[in-house]
Amino acid sequence: MRLASISVDLDSLPHYCRIHGLPESMLDDRARSLVHAVAVPRFRELLDGLGAPGTFFVIGEDLESDPAAAVGMRASHEAGIEVASHSHAHDYALTRRGAEAILQDLSRADAAILAATGVRPVGFRAPGYTLNADLYAATAALGYRYGSSAFPAAPYYAAKAAVMGALSVLGRPSRSVLDTPRVLLAPRVPYRPDPAQPYRRGEGAVLELPMTVTPALRFPLIGTFATTLPRASLRQLWRTCRRDTLFNFELHGVDVLDASDGIPPELVRQQRDLRVSASQKMARLREVFGWLKAEREVVTLRDAAGRLSATV
Repeated sequence: MRLASISVDLDSLPHYCRIHGLPESMLDDRARSLVHAVAVPRFRELLDGLGAPGTFFVIGEDLESDPAAAVGMRASHEAGIEVASHSHAHDYALTRRGAEAILQDLSRADAAILAATGVRPVGFRAPGYTLNADLYAATAALGYRYGSSAFPAAPYYAAKAAVMGALSVLGRPSRSVLDTPRVLLAPRVPYRPDPAQPYRRGEGAVLELPMTVTPALRFPLIGTFATTLPRASLRQLWRTCRRDTLFNFELHGVDVLDASDGIPPELVRQQRDLRVSASQKMARLREVFGWLKAEREVVTLRDAAGRLSATV
């Protein structure tokens, strides 16, 4: 059994301002809604062309504040796309808020997704990929089938630390949070976590489906690199993961947006992948999706968890 899943984190542009220490006031209403208004239809087009489902990780407060986003998630659900939780407020410091506040946040997200789609989510991805015991306990209490937050990517971790340090020196600190280094030792394949230390194997009820990183170097195979690396390099990285039972390909809404979509120049300067044209990025993603379908069965993360739960 060799599976692939395509998941998209629908982080709206205000969250990128928070990452880069930029004022959210630079975003007009259209820019704030670009991920749901423009990126979601583009991903729907890519998935329709592939003839396979995907998983959208949506932020609950976006569904509450933007009726069009809720309509889009209802349509996506009806088209066979899984709509999963990416928390309610996408607070990068969610793991620092305490068990009760974490549970309240996730419960609010569940309610917003249920109101939009008619179905309660069964999967969760943490803001900023940061997981701890309190957050894992909340996913178990809410009856999730799986989480997909572990991201044991050493190059990503090092780059994130460097960028956060540089922004702090510049006087515009990032609101992102650097995870514990223990994440770098987390399994890179599906596993059952230890509830007290969810980056270690254990017997937790909620299956963890890490985002794909390569063996040895643990280079992240995510949308940002899929759309910007030379094709030959990307193809070689893909080949190193061919033996994995699950290829969990994680993307973001901005992976199909570019500067011409109306993104402020200040944000484009910081988010370099936005300088690549959306048409070029979509062409590359269409090609990578084709690699997945040629060698694997492409399923939602919900279905991958169901297939793998008895074997992990």
